[in-house]
Formats: sequence, C-alpha cells, structure tokens
Amino acid sequence: MKFHREGIPTLLITLMLSLMLNGVFGFIFSGMPMFRYFFIALSIFVIITVLQFFRHPNRKIATHQNHILSPADGKVVVIEEVEETEYFKDRRIQISVFMSPINVHVNRAPIKGIVKFVRYHAGLYLVAWHPKSSTENERTTVVMEHESGKSILMRQIAGALARRIVYYCKEGEQLQQGEEFGFIKFGSRVDVFVPLGTKIDVQLNQVVKGGITTLASFS
Repeated sequence: MKFHREGIPTLLITLMLSLMLNGVFGFIFSGMPMFRYFFIALSIFVIITVLQFFRHPNRKIATHQNHILSPADGKVVVIEEVEETEYFKDRRIQISVFMSPINVHVNRAPIKGIVKFVRYHAGLYLVAWHPKSSTENERTTVVMEHESGKSILMRQIAGALARRIVYYCKEGEQLQQGEEFGFIKFGSRVDVFVPLGTKIDVQLNQVVKGGITTLASFS
C-alpha cells in the first residue's frame, strides 16, 4: 500500500497542526492528563484518516481490448441515455460512479487510447448527486479514442467536500488501460459517456473498483 503524492501537503499540515495543538493543550491541561490523552488520541485519529484518504494500493489491472473499465472505486449511481453537450453533442449512455470519502480516490483510464480532448472548468461545489453537479460544479473533461475509432468521455466532478481535482494527461498522449490519469481529493464523482449500443455490464448501486470492474463493452 502506497501513499499518494497528492496527500503529502495535507499530511504535513495535519502533522504540524497536531504537534502545535497538542503542545498548547498539553500546557493548558498539564494537571489534567485525561484531557491531554483525549487530544493525543484525536490527533492520531485525524492522521490515520488522512492516510486512509490518500492511500494508493497496488492494483493488478484487468486489461481487455474491448472492455471499458471503471475509472474509479465507488458505487454506480447513474445509468441513462443523455445528450452530451460539451464534446460529442449527441446522445450517449452515461455511467456515473460516486466516490465516497472512504474510497480510493485515484482515477484510471477506462480504455487504452489517445487523449483527444482535455478541458478544466471552474464551478460550484454542489453535492455530487445533485442533478446539476455534472454541468455546474468544478470539473474536468477528458475524451479518449479507442483503437477501434470509438471514443469515450470521462468527467471528473467535484462535490461538497472535494475541492481539488487533479488530472495528469494532455491532448495527444497515449494512455494505457488502467493507467492513472487523475485524482479527486476526498471523493466525489466520475461520469463516463459511452456510444449508444455499447453493452452495459454493471447495474445501479453496484460497487465497482477502478481498473478492475468492467462498466461496459464495445461490440
């Protein structure tokens, strides 16, 4: 189990604040050891929570040429036909994976392909399940083209807690299936838009793992 580099600043700040506050409380409550022990225990809990948020487990990717893997750990909360208005401007099947704060927050490429489009959009921080979160929240759009010529769109969406979206890919870059392309701090949601006629291999409320669970399959 590794610790993700995106969590290093947060961990350092947490450690410094914990040391400072425990020093202050240790002085104030020097005659009351129970209070001191409480604050020490609370600090340990917070540090462990941060470590859990930014864990980066080693994972054997379930690569398959025609499979569209889940880009994130979480639960499937949307499977529906929608109008994709940003890039394709046509009807697509949207599959959305909600990432809770306890999930691994690494985002992985669902297919092997070339990055054709990358855009970052500043926005709001509505809760991830809000109907307008996919169009009004802070978000990043990434389009990948499969070797078959078919393309998919991934959208990282910030939520009420997730205030930082990170993406590492750029247009023209080749990504391997399951390769890390981004990170969302403290959870939120990733939408995947696939062509109509694509075989859907998951159900609503199904728990999925990034780089392992097959969301859909090209025919």
